[in-house]
Amino acid sequence: MAKQSKAQKETVARVMHEFKHGELKIRGTGPKVKNPKQAIAIALHEAGATNQESPEKNKASLRRTKAKERKGETAQAEKEGKKAQDRTVTGATARKRVGSKKGGSKSAASTASSAKTSSAKKGSATKKGSATKKGAPRKSAATKATTKRSTARKGAAKTAKPRKSAAKSSSSRARK
Repeated sequence: MAKQSKAQKETVARVMHEFKHGELKIRGTGPKVKNPKQAIAIALHEAGATNQESPEKNKASLRRTKAKERKGETAQAEKEGKKAQDRTVTGATARKRVGSKKGGSKSAASTASSAKTSSAKKGSATKKGSATKKGAPRKSAATKATTKRSTARKGAAKTAKPRKSAAKSSSSRARK
C-alpha cells in the first residue's frame, strides 16, 4: 500500500475521532457506525487512500473532504465546533513530528539526565550478560525449554544411525 500524504493522515484521524466519539454516521444522515472495520473503510474513502478506487476518484474524494473540513461541515465540527476539529486535524500530524512547536526543544539539563539514565541502563544490561538484541523480545522459560529440546533432538538425529526404510524392513520379513 502506498504511503499516505499529510492531508490523508489528518482526514483519517478526524474520521476515526468521529467514530470513537459516536459521531460517525453512514452517508452522513444514516445510523451510527458501530463496526471499527467499517469506520476504517469510510476513513480511507474520505481521505482518498483506498485501494478499491482509481487514483482519479481518490483525488476527487480528498478534495471534496478537505472542502467540507474548511467549511466546518463535518460531524466533528458540528458537534464540537470547528476549532476542536482543527485541533484534531493538525494535532494528529504535529504529535508525530519530532521537535514540533507544541513540544518545544529539550533543555540541556533534561538531555544530560536522560543520557545518564540511558548509559546506566546499558551498563546494567552488559553486566547481566544478556545475549538478546536491543529490540528483540525476551523468550519465556517455556520457549527456552522447547528450543533446548528441539536442538537436542536435532543433535541426536545427526549422531544416530540411519533407520531402515519401511519398504526394506517389510521385504526382509517376507524372505524369512
